[in-house]
Amino acid sequence: MYYITSLILMIIVLISVGFFTLLERKIMGYMHIRKGPNKVGFIGLLQPFSDGAKLFLKEQFFPKNSNFLIYYICPLLGLVQSLFIWLLFPFYFNCIDFSFGFLFFLCISSLGVYSLIVCGWSSNSMYSILGCVRSISQTISYEVSLSLILLSYFLLCDSYNLLNFNLVQNMSWFMFFSLPIFFCWFSCNLAETNRAPFDFSEGESELVSGFNVEYGAGGFALLFISEYSSIIFMSMLSCLIFFGGDFFSFFFFLKIIFFCFIFVWVRCSLPRYRYDKLMYLAWKCYLPMSLNYILYFILLKLLFLYHFFL
Repeated sequence: MYYITSLILMIIVLISVGFFTLLERKIMGYMHIRKGPNKVGFIGLLQPFSDGAKLFLKEQFFPKNSNFLIYYICPLLGLVQSLFIWLLFPFYFNCIDFSFGFLFFLCISSLGVYSLIVCGWSSNSMYSILGCVRSISQTISYEVSLSLILLSYFLLCDSYNLLNFNLVQNMSWFMFFSLPIFFCWFSCNLAETNRAPFDFSEGESELVSGFNVEYGAGGFALLFISEYSSIIFMSMLSCLIFFGGDFFSFFFFLKIIFFCFIFVWVRCSLPRYRYDKLMYLAWKCYLPMSLNYILYFILLKLLFLYHFFL
């Protein structure tokens, strides 16, 4: 039953990635005062399947100077990493009960850097290597703040299990008493998933298309799916930590869709940030703020324990 459940989860994530791309193109179309995809199927609902078939049926090619085997395997590794992290999705039945879900999340999310390195290096192109270097430095910088923000909430819950967030937020959501850190968390999510305004790995104006510049057809599709799968997962994690975490209710999934919409909204609204400012923001603003919030939550916990045992 565990294998069947995991397979169903994987298929649903892949389908949701397809429809997320359709949602993004529709929203961007309306923000540009145009329609977006609306020809394939009813109001364009079959467009994701059409795009997927087009990409996977195209001819595979590889640069002459590339490391052939690594170049081909690398997008698959990125996809496996982004789907593997979905094991943390809170099920009631037939799934692993992660007592240390926080540590599992940190371990798997940090593995995403390796697929970026190998993709950029194996193409043997200067544009790819530049894109991968920028993207790795950005991901590593923001992972520190992201981990510290997460750690502060897990300290408050006194558990590393994601399922406990639903119990702790029974009376009040975490977002209400820690609004500044929520905005920090969201912008770290944007930087972690390489989304605008932090899409420096895909800075088209200066880097063509970043680390994946030499990829086309199926390889590009796999990289694309892994990126959007990570975005949906981060939306799910945000809802779990800040918006109640009531994963057995229908509203939980509406909140995930709302978060995905905000990702697209930010992309439509904001221009790309400057790279030196991005690094300044990570190390001089978000890191001290997240450290201060850890101390604040430890103080809250001590006060609670003091009054409880008094």
